[in-house]
Amino acid sequence: MSSPTPPPPREVLPWSRFGEAARELARTVADSGWMPDLVIAVARGGLVPAGAVAYALDVKAMGTMNVEFYTGVDQTLGEPLVLPPLLDTSALAGARVLVVDDVADSGRTLELVMQRLRAGERPPAQARSAVLYTKPRSVIEPDYTWHRTERWISFPWSALPPVTATATDGA
Repeated sequence: MSSPTPPPPREVLPWSRFGEAARELARTVADSGWMPDLVIAVARGGLVPAGAVAYALDVKAMGTMNVEFYTGVDQTLGEPLVLPPLLDTSALAGARVLVVDDVADSGRTLELVMQRLRAGERPPAQARSAVLYTKPRSVIEPDYTWHRTERWISFPWSALPPVTATATDGA
């Protein structure tokens, strides 16, 4: 009888380290001498990092682009899919935009977002990307990365299963 396959090694980012990671990523952006006018979060994974980076950079203007691609550990849709509500890219004309996501794993989500921003009717003057983690297989090299890894990453906002109604929840 064969034993079950052990889970792949994981990179774990706990809440206790997240604030420091986001601040270090923001410091990398600031130290480059380039500052964004607005931050765009790639939802869902980039929502929390984008908010933390925007606060650290003192950028108040934020937007969100909703993209679905990963459906599980190393499980994806055929192509990344932009979900509604759609970002009004006409408001980006002439701006310096920082796109923030949690990870550039395959890089296909980040690549799609960057292409859509640059190909818009009124594109931003500059668009750069920042991620907490970049993996070697990513098809895009983010402008700013906090850490590089080959492992699957457990983020504090997605480490636990979704909350659902149960009989004890009073539902």
